[in-house]
Amino acid sequence: MRKPFSFRPEDPRSTGLFSLEEQERYGRHFTLPEVGFEGQARLKQARVLLVGAGGLGAPVALYLAAAGVGRLAIVDGDRVDVTNLQRQVVFTVEDVGRLKAEAACERLRALNPNVHLVSYPVRLTHSNAPSMIREYDIVVDGSDNFATRYLVNDTCTVLGIPHVHGSVLRFEGQVSLFGADDGPCYRCLFPEPPGPGTVPDCAEAGVLGVLPGLVGAVQAAETIKWILQAGTSLSGRLLRIDALTMRFSEVAMARDPACPVCGSARNVPAPDRSARPAPRPKEEARVSLPEMNVKELKRRLDAGDNLVLVDVREPHEHSAGNIGGTLIPMGEIPARMDELDANAEIVVYCRTGNRSARVVEFLQDSGFEHVWNLTGGIRAWSNEIDSSVGKF
Repeated sequence: MRKPFSFRPEDPRSTGLFSLEEQERYGRHFTLPEVGFEGQARLKQARVLLVGAGGLGAPVALYLAAAGVGRLAIVDGDRVDVTNLQRQVVFTVEDVGRLKAEAACERLRALNPNVHLVSYPVRLTHSNAPSMIREYDIVVDGSDNFATRYLVNDTCTVLGIPHVHGSVLRFEGQVSLFGADDGPCYRCLFPEPPGPGTVPDCAEAGVLGVLPGLVGAVQAAETIKWILQAGTSLSGRLLRIDALTMRFSEVAMARDPACPVCGSARNVPAPDRSARPAPRPKEEARVSLPEMNVKELKRRLDAGDNLVLVDVREPHEHSAGNIGGTLIPMGEIPARMDELDANAEIVVYCRTGNRSARVVEFLQDSGFEHVWNLTGGIRAWSNEIDSSVGKF
C-alpha cells in the first residue's frame, strides 16, 4: 500500500504554504501535537474523492472541507429532492432540482474557499471509475446502493487506494476503512451483493435523519486520520452504530485469503496505477446498465411502441403516483418473474432509479435480454414530463 504523501518541509510556516487567513482558520489544528503544521500541510496536499453527496456524503463533505483538505471531488449524478432535506444537510430548499454535486460544491466553497473543489455530476460506472478514482489518494464511499459499493471496493483494491465505507438503514449504521495497512477489503466481509429485494433501501425502510450525520462524521474522522497517519484506524474493524439504543459495537475482520479481489488467489492483476477494476461474476462483465430516460420513454409511448412497464416500488408508493404498468415490488420479483415475458421489451421503474437498477441486473442475469432501467424513476417523470404525477 502506497503512503499518502512524501511531504517533508523543514518548517511549513516558513514556506508560505499557509496564508495568514489559513493560519488563523486552522489554529485549533496547529495546536494539536498529532496535527500541527506538518499535519495540516498533509491535509492541504491531500486529494479525496467522495462518492455520493447524499445523507453520508453531506456531513463528510462539510467536515473535510472545513478541515482544509486540498482537493475534494464529489461524484453524484442525482438532483436535490425535497425529501433529501431531512438528512442531507449540505443542501437547502433553494437547491431543490439542482445537481447535487454542483450544489454541494457551491456550499463548500462558501465554507472554505481554500479548498479546490471538483464536481462530477455523473453516476460512477464501470467505465469511468478507474480513470476517476486513480487521481485521488483516498475514496470515501457515501453511496446508497450495493452496485456502487462493490464497484468502489473492487476498483480501489486493484488500484491500491484505500476507501472509507459507510452505510445506514433505519436506526443502524456501520463504518470501516478498507484496503489500508494490509487490511481486508469489503468483499472479505461481504463476498457477493445480496439479491434484489433481500435488503431494503432507505426509500423503502426509512432512515433516522441524524444517523447519516453520526456515520458520516466517523467517515470524515477516519479519512483525516489516514491522511495524517495518526491514531488507530478502523482497518480490520467494522464499527456498528445503533442510534436507537445509542450503542456502539465492533466486529473484527481479517483479509480473506480466498477473496477474489484482495486474497492470495485473486484473479486480477497486481495493484498499480493503470490497472482496471477487478471483474465480478456476472455483473462486472456487463459493459453498462441498459437505461432509458423519461423523455425517450415518453416519445416511445406516444409512438405506440409495445413496451411493458414494471413498477417495483411498494403498493403505497404506486398509489401515490405512477405511470402505469404492472406493480411488482422489488422483493417479489424473484417469485413473480413468470408474470413477465422474457422476450418483451421491459422498462423497470421506481422512485429514483436505484431499486429498478438492481431489478434490471437481476432480470438480465435471469435471461431477460430486453430490459431497461428508467433513469431518475418516477421523480424524473414528474419533474420533466408530467408534474401531476406524484413523486413518492
